[in-house]
Amino acid sequence: MDFLDSILNSMQKPPSASEAQKNAMKKQKEAMERKHKEEKNMINRFRTRLEEKISKFIKNGTTPHLQFEPMDQMYRSIIRDVAETAGLQVFSFGQEGIDRYSVVYAKEKGPSEDEVTVRRAGGIWDEEKAAEMAQKHLDMQKQAALESEEENTRKRKRGKEELSGTFYKQKYAHLIGQEAAIDAAQKTNVNKSYGEVPSENKKDQRSIEQTMADIRAKKLRKAETATLNTDCTTET
Repeated sequence: MDFLDSILNSMQKPPSASEAQKNAMKKQKEAMERKHKEEKNMINRFRTRLEEKISKFIKNGTTPHLQFEPMDQMYRSIIRDVAETAGLQVFSFGQEGIDRYSVVYAKEKGPSEDEVTVRRAGGIWDEEKAAEMAQKHLDMQKQAALESEEENTRKRKRGKEELSGTFYKQKYAHLIGQEAAIDAAQKTNVNKSYGEVPSENKKDQRSIEQTMADIRAKKLRKAETATLNTDCTTET
């Protein structure tokens, strides 16, 4: 065996296909383990910073809420877990996968309906927006009070029109015509053909002397009638 043969024999044989595949799988597994370890460390660091931040928020007591930047669902779940463990409220706003973010509130100081409405619509909630919404509610209350007062005024006016008769003129004018409605709204006169007599006709227009004379004449006629009836009975 010469020198070249000895060198060739001392060289290792190239790995087989199965060995190469095993090595690749081993490296891939090691890479995944490193990545998982890094992610775990990152999550632990995030939870630690989050706990410190929420602890400061609780101790401060003056900040209305603690808002976080948009983040993945996994990190938002950690925020919810830590906040609820601390006795706080958590709300999420925005679109999933785009700009969804979490907001932490004190248990007794949750968001108002206005804040929830604005945030769900994609708006920004701050002191300026809160003042704007408060002014909007105040304007709505004033408008409602004004409309209520106008409605009461219309009712009072309509009541007066009903008493005066003009209400019926306006109500039925479009059905029977303006002139007919006016006639219908007029105060009706007593129709004597139905046996009713106006109160003016019921008053005694005679003088006292004439009244006494009429009474005496009436008594005289009554006495004469009685005498006549007695004579007729005696003759019979």
